[in-house]
Amino acid sequence: MNTRALVCALFGFVFLAGCNRSAPANVAATVNSRPITYVELEKQYQSQFGPANPANGDQIMIQKLEVLRTLIDNEIMLQRAEKLGLMAVDADVDGKFSELKAPYTEEEFKSQLEQRKMSVDELKAQLRRDLSVQKLFNKEITSLITITDKDIADFYAANKGSFNLAEPQIHMAQILVTPTPDPNVRNLKNDKARDDEQARRKSQNLGQRLHQGEDFAMIAQNYSEDPNSSQNGGDLGFIPESALDKANPELRKAINALRPGEVTPVMHTAEGYRILKLITREPAGQRDLADPKVQQTIRETLINRKDQLLKAAYYEMARNDAKVVNYFVNGIVVSRVK
Repeated sequence: MNTRALVCALFGFVFLAGCNRSAPANVAATVNSRPITYVELEKQYQSQFGPANPANGDQIMIQKLEVLRTLIDNEIMLQRAEKLGLMAVDADVDGKFSELKAPYTEEEFKSQLEQRKMSVDELKAQLRRDLSVQKLFNKEITSLITITDKDIADFYAANKGSFNLAEPQIHMAQILVTPTPDPNVRNLKNDKARDDEQARRKSQNLGQRLHQGEDFAMIAQNYSEDPNSSQNGGDLGFIPESALDKANPELRKAINALRPGEVTPVMHTAEGYRILKLITREPAGQRDLADPKVQQTIRETLINRKDQLLKAAYYEMARNDAKVVNYFVNGIVVSRVK
């Protein structure tokens, strides 16, 4: 058996399918025969990592594999939205576009697009894809999640101590981007920065998306690199106010300035680049189950947990159902073993 055939055998039938056919011109991958081009891959890669990216050689290939994986997942979800008749219409796109544009002057908005290397048409195309996938998740996942009064009561009984606040508490959520990849990170996009420059650029991009109105919990689930909170939409739970005394002065000042629902700008800390959201501030004392805030907190916690679990499972199911041929990865492996 020659080397090429051996590689194909080792990598299984999906890879074998790619080995047994020549790659179409300029096609990095196909999802159910629909192409993702190298032009799309390169544009997304440059948007994410930029010309200042210090990576080289194999590092660049690893980064491009990760970007392509995200493009493939997005295409799988978009096709499912199309199949179910859930594509966003022009009115949806125009409304979201106006919402994103509203906080900026024309020059500021133009600058935002230039930083992201996007035209207006490209932004609207991305909005259509994102809104369509959001409709898909709402129909297939979010609308099916139910939390009963018993679920809330059971959670309270099992966690009653956490609702007895010995001192004033702050309920926080965070998005963390680290300069060193952590193998324990399992965000939905499997997206990890690989050095400080990538972490800085990624965190700034996420900060812009939050400023433009995207959901904090969804961004955290998809991109946060904190293994302890990303699966829960970045939720850190309740933190004693005294814990802020241990934070650096800049971080403490930023948190103290927040009102519920607000987020900090991107902040550079010892662990990496961090964006924090204040959910609520609570005085000291035992919280009773009858307290509407307690019920709402528990309900949101349980919804986030189920949402995260169902989305992770839905991604895996959708990948299983899709026919994906990754010509880019085939070419890398075959070229390395010739």
